[in-house]
Amino acid sequence: MAALRSRYVAKLSMDNTVFLVCDIQERFRSLIHKFDHMVLTSAMMVKAANVMKIPCVVTEQYPKALGHTCSELNVANTETVKVFEKSLFSMLTPEVSDHLKALNRTSAVLFGVESHVCVQQTALDLLEQGWDVHVVVDGVSSQRDFDRSVALERLKGAGAILTTGESVLFGLMKDSKYENFKAVSSLVKEYGSSLNATTPFSGL
Repeated sequence: MAALRSRYVAKLSMDNTVFLVCDIQERFRSLIHKFDHMVLTSAMMVKAANVMKIPCVVTEQYPKALGHTCSELNVANTETVKVFEKSLFSMLTPEVSDHLKALNRTSAVLFGVESHVCVQQTALDLLEQGWDVHVVVDGVSSQRDFDRSVALERLKGAGAILTTGESVLFGLMKDSKYENFKAVSSLVKEYGSSLNATTPFSGL
């Protein structure tokens, strides 16, 4: 019997992953489809990144007009976070690109808005550079659900991995013996309870 060939499946590891938080700003709160669900997921991810010591890159699109990152994410008080202002739609400004090079990682977990503009352009730029890109489906949205759905299909076709926030966190921990398992699992439970007060996403 011929030996089985291994297949690359882009598993995540804490020492090789960066979280990218795209433009989750106050001005979008009343405009984005299912914003409440998206921001709950994103807040859970940023909190978990801090527990797991995973670097978190946050961008803000023209904050003078669109405001700063939503307070739920608490980025100003999270030590793993670095915030960059931008006008480019993609997150990969020269400053962010330099920062990512210094981090020397190859897996990106991406969430934010809008799915079909800044998130999509960021993901495509990263894929073109050889990154493994994991798009958090319950952490991305657009003003129109149709744009979100088409963007996710586009990114899947381009080679991005579509996933969920909870799946990412458990994939990173890998084992219930992980030293901070209780802290991360508590964040997941809190997130699940908070979803009861929202109208969550129902699919792609």
